Amino acid sequence: MPVLREAARAHRFLAELKGRAGTIPNQGILIDTLSLQEAKASSEIENIVTTQDELFQTSLYPDRPASPAAKEVALYADALKCGFDNLHRTQGLLTNNSITQMFRILKRTTEGFRATPGTALKNETSGELVYIPPQSADDIIRHMTALERFINEPDGQELDPLIRMAVIHHQFESIHPFSDGNGRIGRIINVLYLARQRLLDTPILYLSRYVTAHKADYYRLLQSVRDTGQWEPWLLYMLRAVGSTAVGTLELIEGIRVLMTDYKSCLRTQHPRLYSQDLLNNLFRHPYTRIEFVQNELSVTRQTAARYLDQLAAGGLLVKQQAGRNNYYVNGPLVQLLTKGEGARPI
Repeated sequence: MPVLREAARAHRFLAELKGRAGTIPNQGILIDTLSLQEAKASSEIENIVTTQDELFQTSLYPDRPASPAAKEVALYADALKCGFDNLHRTQGLLTNNSITQMFRILKRTTEGFRATPGTALKNETSGELVYIPPQSADDIIRHMTALERFINEPDGQELDPLIRMAVIHHQFESIHPFSDGNGRIGRIINVLYLARQRLLDTPILYLSRYVTAHKADYYRLLQSVRDTGQWEPWLLYMLRAVGSTAVGTLELIEGIRVLMTDYKSCLRTQHPRLYSQDLLNNLFRHPYTRIEFVQNELSVTRQTAARYLDQLAAGGLLVKQQAGRNNYYVNGPLVQLLTKGEGARPI
């Protein structure tokens, strides 16, 4: 009964989130801005830490040198987008080929599933051996094949899809199929599974901030299922993560919607010659934007794009910054909203 009650609660908030997300005119705004926040939070669980400014700078100038942490976060966002694109290309199937492709993007490698034994999971603090996952390549392939089948079984199975998501995540982390990055890939699989089940239209529910806030419980409950076979505490943890994160994401999306409405009004009244929906979308798809982004997305000349951005900066809608010989422009209120929007609230 506790699991059923928590599942019903989580479904209610998810349904509200799915509906509210549809009020944002361009879903790319949510995918791009929220995926970067998820990339940052998910990487922090693995002690890969970067700042908001460095995160946005890296997305602004991907070819420039950046810290290893910022590069890893950017690669996580790329892997997530690849997985979502593959979901469309495969008519909703979440395959091992797609999972492996995400891993290769994340780790910039040509490797696949682990092929040599020796992997063991240890306590970060004490160094104590905690868990030994499957060792042989054949066992890993066999388990991942079974998991792929479980993920893609037709709808209408007995298990609630949120329960299935929790089971999938536990099984993936226990197989531990890759040499590195299993936690991050596992968290991407969570949101892709929700999209596959049509509980969300776009991958905008990210559990990593909840996991970061309750990290000790996450690892304790993962291991507890392996040690005792008691699933209920783990299921409750994951269901609460979904519900809590949905509440926080609802608040964040509503904040973005209100802010977009304010910017739209300001553009129409103060800069009527500049206003277009495409320009508004650009300012919210890229919290840090640059001339080239506007030039390409609005199909205008570089001179026109520069004039647009300079006028908006002069009017206080953007803050003009300089990086070397180039300028970039910051949507300050949006950055503050994303930084404040932790994506998980107690419920």
